Amino acid sequence: MSIRVSVACASVLAVIVSTGSSLAVEPVADWPRFRGPHVDGISPEKELLSTWPAGGPRLLWKLEGLGRGYSTIAIAGGRLLTMGDRDEGSGEAQYALCYGLADRKLQWSTRVGQSHSDGPRCTPTVDGELTYVIGTDGDLLCLETATGRIRWQKNLPKEFGGRMMSVWKFSESPLVDGDHVVCTPGGPTATVVALQKKTGDVVWRCAVPELGRRGKDGAAYSSMIVADIDGVRQYVQVLGRGAVGVAADDGRFLWGYNKIANTTANIPTPIVRDNYVFVTTSYKTGSALLLLTRAGQRMKVDEVWFHGPDEFENHHGGVVLVGDHLYGGDGQNGGTPVCLDFLTGKILWKAEAPGKRSAAVLYADGNLVFRYESGLTALIEADPREFRVKGQFQEPVKSGPAWPYPVIHDGRLYLRAADTLMCFDVRAASGS
Repeated sequence: MSIRVSVACASVLAVIVSTGSSLAVEPVADWPRFRGPHVDGISPEKELLSTWPAGGPRLLWKLEGLGRGYSTIAIAGGRLLTMGDRDEGSGEAQYALCYGLADRKLQWSTRVGQSHSDGPRCTPTVDGELTYVIGTDGDLLCLETATGRIRWQKNLPKEFGGRMMSVWKFSESPLVDGDHVVCTPGGPTATVVALQKKTGDVVWRCAVPELGRRGKDGAAYSSMIVADIDGVRQYVQVLGRGAVGVAADDGRFLWGYNKIANTTANIPTPIVRDNYVFVTTSYKTGSALLLLTRAGQRMKVDEVWFHGPDEFENHHGGVVLVGDHLYGGDGQNGGTPVCLDFLTGKILWKAEAPGKRSAAVLYADGNLVFRYESGLTALIEADPREFRVKGQFQEPVKSGPAWPYPVIHDGRLYLRAADTLMCFDVRAASGS
């Protein structure tokens, strides 16, 4: 007999499975920030539906009132957090929002800044008792996770000379690493900054030098990751001028790669494995695998392979690395499913897209979730040998482009459509 119970305990959930006279506790990891615990779009969950029934998995509930926006959700400590532009009685503004995961009741809302034409993009980053958000005008807030009270705040343009490469405003989800919160103002003297996470005091500022002629100056639309590469802990980010690495200890510039930049919007989050960094952008740009090696106080960059836009470019749905293979949607405003060999760049398959336009991608339990801008969500097997669709459905709520990334947590698939969050049961035990 199996019993599945969700409990909040020190910011983790647990699945309690009864096996005879003993209890085996299997932790269900929180999803505390954009693209999950490791910022890679990989869910560690198992025992999920291997195929979807006709019409898709069962809809458990809908939560309305999130407001306008493309922010996806973070789940931590029994709370669900996101952002949205909404009117709370004194005109529309941009808010960070926190709901109880079990009862879906609003626990708090905190005003972040002015509203934007189509809402925020940032997903809150939860770090225990503190949560961090960035509004579209560059307002970085540190909030108490339990209450939403503001501990400290900064404005990236005013305090760091921050600027964006193009018109869509700040979109980054902050990175918490140890005692620091790190983000990308994009300014000439403070391209990347690290702050004390509890006080907001500046630890260091990194002024990224000229990388090349491609792209535009300023921050881009990617969220950075932290990695240990050839013994050097560093923050890997994509800017308006291309990909960079910044040393975690003192903020020194380590390396840059300009070839991946375009002048419109550099968006997907990089992927790191060992000494390799994969980067991709769209707008007729492409994708590349880089090999990094330590060279004194900097890093040497070797291009292992490069694909032009006719081979593979990801617009804004992201790419996941599963084993030795990359999976993602190909094309500007396109989501053509593609599988590539990580180390060689060989395209193992490229298939007709089940849905229309771009696709946000998530991996869990042997399968990929491709969520298309059109509101169609497909389950695709993560198999480099062949392309297989294992179910698809048209989402019951469609409100603007379905750009928010999908999330799977505790056997539930979460899909946001602007003001509405939909929750589907994807546990294998649930059947059809």
